[in-house]
Amino acid sequence: MGRYLPSRRAYGGAIALALAAILAGVALAQDHRQAEPGQFDFYVLALSWSPSYCESARTRAPNRSPDQQCSGRPFAFVVHGLWPQYERGFPSYCQVPAPRLNHAIVERMLDLMPSPRLVFHEWDRHGTCAGLSPQAYFDNVRRARAAVKIPPDYLALDVPASVTPGEVVDAFTKANPALSRQAISVSCDGKRLTEVWLCLAKDFSFRACPEITRRACRRDRIAMPAMRAGR
Repeated sequence: MGRYLPSRRAYGGAIALALAAILAGVALAQDHRQAEPGQFDFYVLALSWSPSYCESARTRAPNRSPDQQCSGRPFAFVVHGLWPQYERGFPSYCQVPAPRLNHAIVERMLDLMPSPRLVFHEWDRHGTCAGLSPQAYFDNVRRARAAVKIPPDYLALDVPASVTPGEVVDAFTKANPALSRQAISVSCDGKRLTEVWLCLAKDFSFRACPEITRRACRRDRIAMPAMRAGR
């Protein structure tokens, strides 16, 4: 008797089922890890260039009243968030609903994160994955920010600048001698510098993060809008 040869349709179906099983297993493993607050490998401290955020917000919604970050006193780099990370990927929304965030904590964070809405959002999405109480998590946000020195040229930028991503990296590594180029990534929105991401170990020392640096801005030059007190 000749060997039984499955039809092309049956063979393709078997491959599809096998792939589905593999992907389901990966998804389950990822979901299982995400469901465990505190189970992560390192942090990303995301610093947002506030003038770029405010300029973009005015372009998107010119008739909307500016939020706290874009009115009143000008801001330079502000904390977008402190994000638990895996070596590949990241957890998010690890507790739903998230534990209640006390308004007193929000008020205390506004010097670093000048938007109450941002503070609430960052706690819900990222803070709940740290495995800490709200107070301990935001204490860590403050510790992480204190571990990074902002380059002097970016503390009071009163005229617009045009920079390369490499120049921004160089400025940060010069201001922070322990920071390597493998631990920092510059983000842009197509024409403006938007954020600088710095990778930190759980003790807040700098550490390399290949997946993060691979996603860095690739444009030749980007704009840094000047600091100003809103419109």
